[in-house]
Amino acid sequence: MLNPIMTEGECSTLRSLIADAETVVLCCHQNPDGDAMGAMLGWGAVLQQMGREPLMVVPDQYPDYLQWLPNTEKVVRYDKRKDFVDTVLKIADLVFCLDFNSLSRTDEMEDALKGTPAKKVLIDHHPQPDVDATLSVSHPEASSTCELVFRIVWQLGLFEELGKHFAVPVYCGMMTDTGGFTFNSNDPDVFFIISQLLTKHINKDKIYRNVYHNYSEHRLRMVGFVLCNRLVVDEKRHAAYYTLTRDDLKQFHFVKGDAEGLVNMPLQIKGLKLSISLREDTERDNLVWVSLRSVDTFPCNKMAEQFFYGGGHLNASGGRVYGNIDDAVKVVKEALQTFEEELK
Repeated sequence: MLNPIMTEGECSTLRSLIADAETVVLCCHQNPDGDAMGAMLGWGAVLQQMGREPLMVVPDQYPDYLQWLPNTEKVVRYDKRKDFVDTVLKIADLVFCLDFNSLSRTDEMEDALKGTPAKKVLIDHHPQPDVDATLSVSHPEASSTCELVFRIVWQLGLFEELGKHFAVPVYCGMMTDTGGFTFNSNDPDVFFIISQLLTKHINKDKIYRNVYHNYSEHRLRMVGFVLCNRLVVDEKRHAAYYTLTRDDLKQFHFVKGDAEGLVNMPLQIKGLKLSISLREDTERDNLVWVSLRSVDTFPCNKMAEQFFYGGGHLNASGGRVYGNIDDAVKVVKEALQTFEEELK
């Protein structure tokens, strides 16, 4: 059985907030990943079971490899329907903030979320949350926000009445945020949760294929190009980084999600502790997206905070560099030098 993650008072508060709300909005962070989409779609299925029809909003485009998830057709993009979402937020009673610890991570939605009169509920597993929420379910030790969504459902006694529309996105989010259960997934509770999700007759093998075996030929060729021509290995510091310029992305017909998982590949090199991806934004000049992955105890989240205006988890973090790709490489070299002792 699972230990509770909310007090009885918090459970009562959550039930009351949902019961009293007529207009409910669910939102996640910019550049939504599997955990963000899974948590939003999974929690959306819970609210629908409770008689609500929430508006599910993403700040911008989510990856193509998640298009198959149930109810994605109901998801609204803020960057495409800003006026509509702003209008709803002005009259909303309740907003669920899923898989982000700060409103700044919603990018252009931040001001609208700050201005809404709605009460907020935070469900998240990132450290140091600063969202002004009526109820905060924040557990950085959790494998994923989808795990927290499951635990809430389990504690509220709602699991039995839910079906695949809940189980599929929640499993997908847990799977993607642990790299197919290869990191941040040593807690036995994670596998108890999986066993329960499987009782809903989901096809976990197909979910894996839909996410990890659903790329274009262009994506595969891009991976080969990066590993052959762009990967820089710093043997002294047990680290590696690679660059993807806007021209590279155009050459390989890049679509959102094509770079997913690529940053993990250099960690297959024996003895490597840290891998860094530098990818130019396809639309905005002087913006480079940074992804960091590490193994064992190297704190790539601290590196992300110190050098890349970002943060995240011990072994999986992200950030950005305001400049061109050469500027980003300079920052990486400085970061590697600063953390040289921890990398040895």
